[in-house]
Amino acid sequence: MKARILTRTIILVSLVSLFTDVASEMLYPVMPVYLRSIGFSVILIGILEGIAEAVAGLSKGYFGQSSDALKKRVPFVRAGYALSAFSKPMMAVLTYPWWIFLARTVDRLGKGVRTGARDAVLSDETTPEHKGKVFGFHRGMDTVGAAIGPVFALLFLWFFPGEYRMLFFLAFFPGLIATGLTFFLKEKKITASPDVRRPGFLSFLKYWKCSAVPYRYLVSGLLLFTLFNSSDAFLLLAIKDKHVSDTGMIGMYIFYNLVYAVASYPLGALADRIGLKTMLICGLFLFAGVYLSFGFTASVAGFVVLFFLYGIYAASTEGISKALISNIADKSETATAIGFYTSFASIFSLLASSVAGILWFTLGVKVMFMISGAGVMLVGIYFLIISKKLV
Repeated sequence: MKARILTRTIILVSLVSLFTDVASEMLYPVMPVYLRSIGFSVILIGILEGIAEAVAGLSKGYFGQSSDALKKRVPFVRAGYALSAFSKPMMAVLTYPWWIFLARTVDRLGKGVRTGARDAVLSDETTPEHKGKVFGFHRGMDTVGAAIGPVFALLFLWFFPGEYRMLFFLAFFPGLIATGLTFFLKEKKITASPDVRRPGFLSFLKYWKCSAVPYRYLVSGLLLFTLFNSSDAFLLLAIKDKHVSDTGMIGMYIFYNLVYAVASYPLGALADRIGLKTMLICGLFLFAGVYLSFGFTASVAGFVVLFFLYGIYAASTEGISKALISNIADKSETATAIGFYTSFASIFSLLASSVAGILWFTLGVKVMFMISGAGVMLVGIYFLIISKKLV
């Protein structure tokens, strides 16, 4: 009898991610506007997001390693999603700067607590030949939530313009559903060493020295890519510069997420057939093509095509990269391996967006997109050269 590829656990984890992204993406388009409305300056918003991402980055490595050390997954998944859920109403209860910083940090800490353990759960539930499908399915479900969230926000603000605080309270409910679903997850019985000790906060950094050589090649390339991959907010700002309406801009973002969601599982299945490395490289060259074209596009139709291709790129790389890491790393170190990568990816993303903002301001939007596109093309060439080493 053929074993099921999408097990009960994989579907549950994917539903948890879906509802969490509904909550998060309900707030993503309005977060800067809300913060400005309660007195935050642009500089203070930048500091807030920088601190929050730094917390998320460092905590991913620590809690990933802790999950491996304690041989536990579910408690980290449960706690991480709970923290993110309860951070949503916290943002609206009080508007003091210190409280907003606390609430935003709690949200990002939740992501750090759960990421490594959650991806290890997905990896433990399948075999190497099905990793593309499993991680693709999870990313697809996650992104369905990312498409639904902004739609809810648009509808709510259509009927209740300017009621941003109420939106934060409403976002608590899909987060609560996600947290509730984690209580249906079952921990696999793995015997932990009797003398196990919780690792130090930065001890995950030592993983690089003892990791497999293919892991180092892979993560080096992925982090180099991250340095050229700035926030998607720059894509949306580029649309605004071409005088597209706010509704059109958010609609484009929803369209991108829908393409991403629909394409993730089929491209994951294709990656299992043609090779995860091949799919990743194709996705990187697709990203380069989109970015090299973005600064020169002026029509709405052109942006639709580029966002369609950008959704295909995301479906070709996001889940695939983690599937590759989980195949290379030892099974007992999966959460640590993914945690190490995602920790540095968070920090590198912050650097990438900072540099992109400086390039946009000093040299212009076209130059910023061209530098990013050319850089990622070089990353794609790097992966072509070292692809035989990723075994």
